[in-house]
Amino acid sequence: MNFTKTTEQDSKYNHLEKMSISELLSNINNEDKSVPLAVEKALPQIEKLVEQIVAKLKEGGRLFYMGAGTSGRLGILDASECPPTFGVSPDIVIGIIAGGDHAIRNAVEFAEDSINQGWEDLKEYNISDKDVVVGIAASGTTPYVISALEQCNKNNIITGCISCNKDSPLSLTAQFPVEPVVGPEFVTGSSRMKAGTAQKLVLNMITTSTMIQLGHIKGNKMVDMQLSNNKLFDRGAKMIMAELSIPREEAEDLLKTYKNVRLAIKNHNNG
Repeated sequence: MNFTKTTEQDSKYNHLEKMSISELLSNINNEDKSVPLAVEKALPQIEKLVEQIVAKLKEGGRLFYMGAGTSGRLGILDASECPPTFGVSPDIVIGIIAGGDHAIRNAVEFAEDSINQGWEDLKEYNISDKDVVVGIAASGTTPYVISALEQCNKNNIITGCISCNKDSPLSLTAQFPVEPVVGPEFVTGSSRMKAGTAQKLVLNMITTSTMIQLGHIKGNKMVDMQLSNNKLFDRGAKMIMAELSIPREEAEDLLKTYKNVRLAIKNHNNG
């Protein structure tokens, strides 16, 4: 296999401890500027993966993210934002991390090295060929993720991945790989930095474009969002005011009655 792990290569910078705070911040920022360009090059790959996800979710399937460490936490973060933002069930987009929920806040030794646990974790959710599983690993070499995707492939489950190395073992395993190659990190090997940022950008694209395709956005507004605090209630009222050209008090009454921006607009129009 011709595989170069660029995420582990030596930083372009040296003697970091001798840099001033200003120099450190400027150099980190300069490296960060390269991340969106790496993601841009991967847009065709992202599109192919999103097409698969949209098709499966329209048929009642689910999207699973799975990873270890930073990658696993990013998947859980993205999954956890879908219910409040798009009003979908928490069972639609699911994040799984090696080592279980304890690993969200704490490092779990050797959890990412298991070649059996990833598939066992998926089976807890009655995984089936209705679903899509996206493995997330900056290096593209995490056994927990790779072995889970291998089992998915054997069971006719669509697989994708997000890896920041070209032609990694994970990319070669996934049916729909996404490879934003960001190069060496500012701190050698610290893939929570550029690689983590790239992964977050790709995850934003995947779920946002998917949910728009599934009809959870109207115009450019989150009409299905959960009204879980005063800020979001205020935002919802303003959406209704703008859409229906009605005063604030009437918009708030509609929102209190229907508990949802979309339903408030629909029922006012049908009234």
